Amino acid sequence: MSKKYVIQSAPFIVPTTDGKLIEEHFGNATDKNSQISIAHMVAPAGWSEPFQTPEFEEYTYIIKGKKQFIIDGDTVVLEAGQSIKIEKNTRVQYSNPFDVECEYLAICLPAFSMDLVNREKLK
Repeated sequence: MSKKYVIQSAPFIVPTTDGKLIEEHFGNATDKNSQISIAHMVAPAGWSEPFQTPEFEEYTYIIKGKKQFIIDGDTVVLEAGQSIKIEKNTRVQYSNPFDVECEYLAICLPAFSMDLVNREKLK
């Protein structure tokens, strides 16, 4: 009889060029699951990425530090112990303009995919 659970102890480390650590535990890169992605992230102080309009819902839970979100023009700052759900097809920018790194979990439904994130080009 096959097991009805999977323990993930070797997440996929997503290569980045911006100093951000992305460990995907479940999702497209790790187990080819396109329905959900679960990733542990560490964004260094001063980190940011371009605006995007993802075709997936994204849930974020802050473990330590702070993270800034610009969501349809509203600036939201979350601290450790807080979480947020951002609806799909919402224009958002993620950043850590603070002096300490931010550790958090990100869950995307359906799973994160570069084909679905719709990142804007930097000007």
